[in-house]
Amino acid sequence: MPRPLNVALIGTGFMGRAHSNAWMSVNKFFDLPLDAVMHTVCGSDLEDTRAFAERWGWGRATATVSELAADDEIDLIDVTTPNDLHRAHAVAALAGGKHVACEKPLAGTLDDARAMRDAARTARARGTRAYVWFNYRRCPAVAYAHGLVAEGRLGRLYHVRGQYLQDWGGPATPLSWRFDAARAGSGAHGDLNAHVVDLACFVTGDEITEVTGAVETRFIRERPSPGGGTGPSTVDDCVGFLARFRSGAVGSFEASRLATGHANSNRLEINGELGSLSFDVERMNELEWFDNTVDAGRRGWTTIMCTTAGVHPYVEAYWPPGHALGYEHQFISQAADMIREISGGSAVVALADFDDAYRTQRVLDAALISARQRQAVSLDDPEQ
Repeated sequence: MPRPLNVALIGTGFMGRAHSNAWMSVNKFFDLPLDAVMHTVCGSDLEDTRAFAERWGWGRATATVSELAADDEIDLIDVTTPNDLHRAHAVAALAGGKHVACEKPLAGTLDDARAMRDAARTARARGTRAYVWFNYRRCPAVAYAHGLVAEGRLGRLYHVRGQYLQDWGGPATPLSWRFDAARAGSGAHGDLNAHVVDLACFVTGDEITEVTGAVETRFIRERPSPGGGTGPSTVDDCVGFLARFRSGAVGSFEASRLATGHANSNRLEINGELGSLSFDVERMNELEWFDNTVDAGRRGWTTIMCTTAGVHPYVEAYWPPGHALGYEHQFISQAADMIREISGGSAVVALADFDDAYRTQRVLDAALISARQRQAVSLDDPEQ
């Protein structure tokens, strides 16, 4: 029988539901050396947290975060709180000897992200792991694209284009912590560009060394307040920037919550000497492939349905070919990979740790500096 891995969750919102479903499902789909046990959930309102625990299968409910790091029964703490709380929760958990799985972006500020990275490095020397939920890496089509690039199927890379476009942030959208710069750090940029920057670096196996040509825009400055009236919206609605990769490839990135007609279009295109790849989360089971090595008369974009077990990563745990996977399966697959590594094994594809997420945070920070100072920002110093 697998040994238990007692998990605690902080946060009961949208991500709290997604992560709860993952911990509830992971040992049902995957045969793993550890059995995820949903030990405790923590939320700001104890009555609501108890209802959440009953609905989602958590054994205990609490409103006191400090209990979790001090509880010797808990092995892993999953952080899904607003960005400004990530540092306090993650650092305390690591100091208490707990593995940590933290939502993205790593933090609201680069200083907080650096402190979290340093705490994770110290904890890693003791065998404690710290992960970030860049869940789109677990999408079979993305993981397969990563493998194709690693095999050299695109040859020399020229262009990387990343877009994450949503349209839910219009003027009627009420205020929440996501529109408060003191809590979120940034708006569409940290929320969405964090994902697409991580995807670009993961799939290409490359890193961004310079950010330039950035634009940061806030279109909506007042939003309806849940208590009545209006209040200030202090984050960006759209950020775009250009970048250079260490390999010499050039990149463009754009994130917006006001891209009318795009519900959740997280799109990545990579153009190389031998071929190109294109992926969009709104068609997450498909990968577009252009093979530039075939005869000119037969060249054209091909749609690969990434649902074949034994070929496309993670699929063997779920459904027969052609039976589409969804958003929730990415979290289940990430929970499985974290359990594999914690138990001494290997993830199917690389997990993002706090070092990876800190590098992404540096890119996000550089884009804001570039936009505000209208200058290029070098990222060549790894300790910046």
